[in-house]
Amino acid sequence: MNNSVKVIQIDGILDSTKSQEFRDKITAELESGVKTVLVDFQEVTFMDSSGLGALVLAFKALRAANTRLAICSINEQVRIVFQLTGIDKVIEIFTNQDEFHRSINNQDEVNQFSNEF
Repeated sequence: MNNSVKVIQIDGILDSTKSQEFRDKITAELESGVKTVLVDFQEVTFMDSSGLGALVLAFKALRAANTRLAICSINEQVRIVFQLTGIDKVIEIFTNQDEFHRSINNQDEVNQFSNEF
């Protein structure tokens, strides 16, 4: 995996109890200088407004640091929340980690090709 990509896996219910832990993980990654953060929602069963707020704050903090935020493996409940709030129009969402990594590899190939000219 690309060293400039960090995967954060969260599980259970992303609510006020877990949102602080999530924000702490994002802050740690910002301090590490990572260029892309992928948040894997594979094990998330439910997300409430506190979790959504933590995600929006993470997006803003990462964007301010020129760091990309992507999400993968969301369930139907989370997908509906993202659609209702428009988050799906702002943050890249991938079906799973494999799709994300294929996207990164394709982008690397495009960048390499562009650099050859």
